[in-house]
Amino acid sequence: MSNSPPRDRGRFGADTRLVLAGRDPSAQHGFVNTPIYRGSTVLYPTYDDIKHRRGRYNYGTSGTPTMDALCEAWSEIAGAAGTVLAPSGLSALTLALMTCVSAGDHLLVTDSAYRPTRIFCDGVLKRYGVEVEYYDPLIGAGIAGLMRDNTRAVLVEAPGSQTFEMQDVPAIAEAMHARGGAVVMDNTWATPLLFPPHERGVDLAVEAGTKYLSGGSDLLLGLVSANAAYYPALKRTYEHFANCPGPEDIFLGLRGLRTMGLRLREHGARGLAMAEWFQARPEVLRVLHPGLPDDPGHAIWKRDFSGASGLFGVILKPVSEEALAAFLDGLELFGMGFSWGGFESLVIPFDPTVYRTATRWPPDGSALRFHIGLEDPEDLKADLEAGFARMAAVG
Repeated sequence: MSNSPPRDRGRFGADTRLVLAGRDPSAQHGFVNTPIYRGSTVLYPTYDDIKHRRGRYNYGTSGTPTMDALCEAWSEIAGAAGTVLAPSGLSALTLALMTCVSAGDHLLVTDSAYRPTRIFCDGVLKRYGVEVEYYDPLIGAGIAGLMRDNTRAVLVEAPGSQTFEMQDVPAIAEAMHARGGAVVMDNTWATPLLFPPHERGVDLAVEAGTKYLSGGSDLLLGLVSANAAYYPALKRTYEHFANCPGPEDIFLGLRGLRTMGLRLREHGARGLAMAEWFQARPEVLRVLHPGLPDDPGHAIWKRDFSGASGLFGVILKPVSEEALAAFLDGLELFGMGFSWGGFESLVIPFDPTVYRTATRWPPDGSALRFHIGLEDPEDLKADLEAGFARMAAVG
């Protein structure tokens, strides 16, 4: 086998490209992985070289071979013109938004957006003169009715954070592009493996590499990929902030990339099976998972997505807070923590009524968000059954 990567990787399947992308053993003395480059100072051999800034690298914030490897790999997987990295998913999302809007602009944001994104929009962006308006995530092409002369961008997220509404991203993109605006998407739930954002009309796609790219719950990382029209502006914004992640986290992201396809398929299959199991439970009012045939967003999901991840929501029938606490506190295999995408199963309670403004979320039961990890499914079910028994005992 040659140490040089194949020239035309487009003919390969997704798993093969995940193994090959951003990797050139021939440039690393035959070693399989790009090593960790740590450093701030880059030396120039001559006065003329430093005067004209010759060379790929001039300072640590301008990139390293490790950073380039992940950026190139992610661009290939996402079908993007280029990618930049950030220290977290939220940092990546703020970078994408700052690329698109300026003082005096109007920004449309889905009402189902990740809550820290809303905090940034309502705090920093509004403070700097950007008008933020939230919209119904189910609006589809009707978003054209909300656009103004100064509307510069729309933020979409499919499915929605916590509440899992499916947005018609291609229809929203068509309406926004007709007005010359940008489409920014938080694509963390699906990754480009399940939803190719730039093929669907997204200009800047944001991923929290903290989640499925990592797979180990042990790093913070964000990525923003962009099409050819927006990558130059994204790159300039990145250079202005110099908000780059640490080299070890980038290396771990590269390592996770190689197995992301396999892990994501397993998370998705187990997640859908558990969602179906919850549907049959008498304690459950409804399950929020677009992969379920009776989910309101199933048709869009089936049209635009090639699979599901392991994250979904469950609405329980009304119970007391004490009963809910008894259910959650005794779980052995489901940790309670604000992340997902790792090997372990997680659950958190959530209440969208405290922050949604454009739409109403009916408080008809206790809402829980589950991430299904890689434990034995029968063990997870037994853990949940014991939890439901504790909940019933409290009443």
